[in-house]
Amino acid sequence: MGAVEPGGPVDPAATPPQSARLLNLPNALTMLRLAVVPLFALLLLSEGGADDVRRGWAALFFVLAIVTDQLDGMIARRTNQVTEFGKLADPIADKALTGTALIGLSVLGLLPWWVTLTIVVREVGVTLLRFWVIRHGVIAASRGGKAKTVLQSLAIGMYILPIDGLFGTARWWVMAAAFVLTVATGVDYVYRAVKLRRTSARAMRAAASRRPGAGGEPGTGEGRRDTAA
Repeated sequence: MGAVEPGGPVDPAATPPQSARLLNLPNALTMLRLAVVPLFALLLLSEGGADDVRRGWAALFFVLAIVTDQLDGMIARRTNQVTEFGKLADPIADKALTGTALIGLSVLGLLPWWVTLTIVVREVGVTLLRFWVIRHGVIAASRGGKAKTVLQSLAIGMYILPIDGLFGTARWWVMAAAFVLTVATGVDYVYRAVKLRRTSARAMRAAASRRPGAGGEPGTGEGRRDTAA
């Protein structure tokens, strides 16, 4: 798997910011998603999770937030409304929503803490890696990564809903599949990030400049010339 191919998936963090206004629809959707997180947490944890009606509302807010997560980036790119604020706030809002949901489910005793901590560490780590390699290129979203996102969102939504029985068994298997994909794609992302940092054109130029004789003999002043001279 390479960094990026023509016509391939676009990493929002790598999309060049345009001269768009800070206050635009994509950013408004991102801020709305952030604003919903505390309300979502309140509904989920209300009465120790025993209020089925509020759990249902929490599930609805979660689904709507997931939908806006898909919409804001798409709208920003298609309408040239990408901003530095949006590039920073969007992944923060995404991780805040997912992390709050997972932590809330663990607080309620519905999800083991080791599952929550593993997923949260992976998601935060991958987000940091994206910015670590952004000057070297873009790591295209893999099929596994896309499947992970879908399964993770589906599993969390199923756990939020106050339903047991066969549904409760099904959500365990969905979360198990999401967990496996989360770990596997996280390891794959680390491998591809390190490889990109070592093999990108930027890295090659930096390595070439450090080779003996590439910049002239030490002490001769022949290395770098001022092109303005």
